[in-house]
Amino acid sequence: MNFSDYPLQVPLRDRTKVTVRQMEAKDGPAVLEFFRALPEEDRLFLRDDVTSPEWLKRFVAEIDYVTMIPIVAEQNGKVVGNAALYRSRRGWSAHVGEIRVAVARAYQRKGLGTVLARELVKLATNAGLEKMVASVVDNQVGAKRAFEKLGFRAEAVLKGHVKDVHGTKRDLVLMANDVSHIWESMESMMQDYSPSAE
Repeated sequence: MNFSDYPLQVPLRDRTKVTVRQMEAKDGPAVLEFFRALPEEDRLFLRDDVTSPEWLKRFVAEIDYVTMIPIVAEQNGKVVGNAALYRSRRGWSAHVGEIRVAVARAYQRKGLGTVLARELVKLATNAGLEKMVASVVDNQVGAKRAFEKLGFRAEAVLKGHVKDVHGTKRDLVLMANDVSHIWESMESMMQDYSPSAE
């Protein structure tokens, strides 16, 4: 995997600048701190207990930059966003990549989620993937909008598929887009998030 463009300085909508780069194993403690700092409602529908040391150990062990490619966003040395691209090397979905994105509450609605998703699309393209998918719980409005800006559209809704830690069931929306179409959607956004933007 080619990370020659990183670290990348990116301005957000409010002109705050963050650094986006590949995640390394040594970033584990900072990423764990990031997830533990997320409000509970932001962690309710994550697939794993991202606050546990056991999860962190498994997550770091999976980093191989082939089947799991993680990136982080930092400001002043603190992780404010984490995203990962998952793919299968074999089988009928080897051409498909899955995106997962999490952003600190203070950086939501500033375009950071879109920035991280955009970077994963670039990495997916470099990896030769043809289609991207993302799973979003129905009430995660901000996440849905971020993916829609990249041309993702809902392809399926799984009713009551997700249960939070309180036992509440929610619908899971499966969103997808071909990589070529994502690039078409991203072209109009490149100026807003250009590293050279003032």
